[in-house]
Amino acid sequence: MAERDKSVFYISSLKMKKVDYIVVGLGIAGISLCEQLQKLGKSFVVIDNGTEGSTAKSGGVFNPTVLKRFTAAWNASAFFPVAVNFYTELSEKLQQEIYTETPILRIFKSVEEQNNWSVASDKRELQQFLSSQFLKNTHPSVNAPFGFGKVLGTAQIHTANLLSGYRNYLKDEDILLSEDFQYEAIQQKENGVVYKNISAKKIIFAEGAKVVENPFFPSSAIIGNKGEYVVIKAPNLNVDELLKGPVYIVPMGNHQYKVGATYSRDDYGTVPTEAAKEEILSKLKTFINCPFEVLGQTAGVRPTTKDHRPLLGSLAENPNLVFFNGLGSRGFLMAPLLSEILLKYLEDNVPLPFEMDIKRML
Repeated sequence: MAERDKSVFYISSLKMKKVDYIVVGLGIAGISLCEQLQKLGKSFVVIDNGTEGSTAKSGGVFNPTVLKRFTAAWNASAFFPVAVNFYTELSEKLQQEIYTETPILRIFKSVEEQNNWSVASDKRELQQFLSSQFLKNTHPSVNAPFGFGKVLGTAQIHTANLLSGYRNYLKDEDILLSEDFQYEAIQQKENGVVYKNISAKKIIFAEGAKVVENPFFPSSAIIGNKGEYVVIKAPNLNVDELLKGPVYIVPMGNHQYKVGATYSRDDYGTVPTEAAKEEILSKLKTFINCPFEVLGQTAGVRPTTKDHRPLLGSLAENPNLVFFNGLGSRGFLMAPLLSEILLKYLEDNVPLPFEMDIKRML
């Protein structure tokens, strides 16, 4: 890591501080940005109020495939190796368990699905992700008469460790302001921006679905997609893998599992609903046959776009206000490489790919 001038990082001081970047938001997008900025030797301050967003509320599933259609996720071959290296290095840096390789077992509903899987697993882009061998069901509490397809390269992201570990790291470095961001405090200058007592070249907003509250962001570019999970305890289930049927079953340890998720478009609410709970449990009961206890429920909002592509860059009227958003449900896979692409654009004037550029939405 390049050596940084720590004399500019004393957040508690009232003295004007000068940094290269202000980063707003500390989900997976914000964390990826921070790591890339440090690799480039750039100074920065992070502003985040600690409210749990979609990263915290997610299932923590790292998956480079689309299991509904047996296809690779968009640009998976490029995103995948960068992301694996990112989480491996971050786990070592924070001395936290953040990334645990865990296979996904996709339940087959029919012989036709088995045949479709075989065809897909033979495709070049999917050979590294879809095992060509079928697995028989050995779990007595799981209904899977046609067995499983095994997805390779998948993992669990331990979001609590990721978020708390990185937040503590930034606090130790004295580069975190734990507060609400006040948009009205932005002063735009010819060669940068000033926010309260912080001067920077640019502000990067990595706010997730909360970006719709940002007056500088074209709110129509983001579609809220609410997702809910139910947490259960099932002592007889005994599943260690990520199990994918009509919903995911994500093991949490101590016989506890996170089950979901729902998809509610154009919904920015974060309060769990009874309707979502009933939907999840109804689907769960179709493929497990053991008793379980409901322990809780969570809800978060994914920042999605109409074309399911990210939103990077700035708008012509505010060139020093930059956005890193639109990661949807693939944030864990995409964020590490996207942060590199965004910083190459900002630091080296490398043009953004059209399908990633926020200007395409205007």
